[in-house]
Amino acid sequence: MSKRDYYEVLGVSKTASQDEIKKAYRKLSKQYHPDINKEPGADEKFKEIAEAYEVLSDDTKRSQYDQFGHEGPNQGFGGGFGGGFGGFEDIFSSFFGGGARRSDPNAPRKGDDLQYRMNISFEDAVFGKQTEIEIPSEESCETCNGSGAKPGTNPKTCETCKGSGQINQTVDTPFGRMVNRRACSTCQGTGKIIIEKCTTCHGSGTVQKRKKIKVTIPAGVDDGQQLRVSGQGEAGINGGPPGDLYIVFNVRAHKEFERDGDDIYYELKLTFPQAALGDEIEVPTIHGKVKLKIPAGTQSGAQFRLKDKGVKNVHGYGQGHQYVIVRVVTPTKLTEKQKQLLRDFAEISGDIPEEQGSSLFDKIKKTFKGE
Repeated sequence: MSKRDYYEVLGVSKTASQDEIKKAYRKLSKQYHPDINKEPGADEKFKEIAEAYEVLSDDTKRSQYDQFGHEGPNQGFGGGFGGGFGGFEDIFSSFFGGGARRSDPNAPRKGDDLQYRMNISFEDAVFGKQTEIEIPSEESCETCNGSGAKPGTNPKTCETCKGSGQINQTVDTPFGRMVNRRACSTCQGTGKIIIEKCTTCHGSGTVQKRKKIKVTIPAGVDDGQQLRVSGQGEAGINGGPPGDLYIVFNVRAHKEFERDGDDIYYELKLTFPQAALGDEIEVPTIHGKVKLKIPAGTQSGAQFRLKDKGVKNVHGYGQGHQYVIVRVVTPTKLTEKQKQLLRDFAEISGDIPEEQGSSLFDKIKKTFKGE
């Protein structure tokens, strides 16, 4: 499959400034980073974004790309994306807590973040709730204390990279001598070789478990919003802190109410007499029933506001309202007496309708009556 245009990948024009390119990359890298976005294909999308940024953020590579296409930036640079020249990794680290670029493969590193989708009811989203969830968890192996080595033994320093986890390859190019830094293939970038692996974790240093954690659903949370639970992600590496858990809420629909932000909408069905003459009726809200006065002559589509009967803002910015939308219901089955009363009403109003659906007998009867 041919590569997409780098400018198209980042969503910028070919005349975009470096600031515009950097801004686009920051936004997309946050959106598609595989530690945050667990959707299928996010990892490949992130790599594509990073590759495009590495080229377009470098004036020399960008110029070569503009002239020769995808082959231009790769001539003499040891492989393009993943070459280890700084670029996107430095910007990425400022967003995802990496700090300075990591050169020591044995340095403590924060564990991966996890994402959990929680289905909750409409009421739980409005009022909040304390609950408990069970999640898969990759935790540090207790047998080897996360080293991956059999108890009583220690990993050995990789002789290929001398413990650095990286191999430097110097390449002479028309633009000068370049250093291409790659992960050591002997130790897979860890800087160490485990001779005798732990029988519990088989050398990985972590084990898969399931754990239960208590979660407080904040009152006012809406569909699609997420909650960060600190320290409940994957175990850290080399003694680093654990990652975080991000809970994304899926709020089930309600059979009577619809929500828009902090406001609630409710459809109130009225009969023609109620709408024409007015009435006082009880209306359900998420906080209980309240009385609502319907003025005489209310039209279908009219809207009434019930102050502070909506949802409490999840960030503490006040309370929403409930809006009652009137729908006047036309009866589909009428008795003969009801029909006659409506005919009398129409005659008084001077707007006699041409009735539809009457039987032949009804029409003959009306003819004899002179109607």
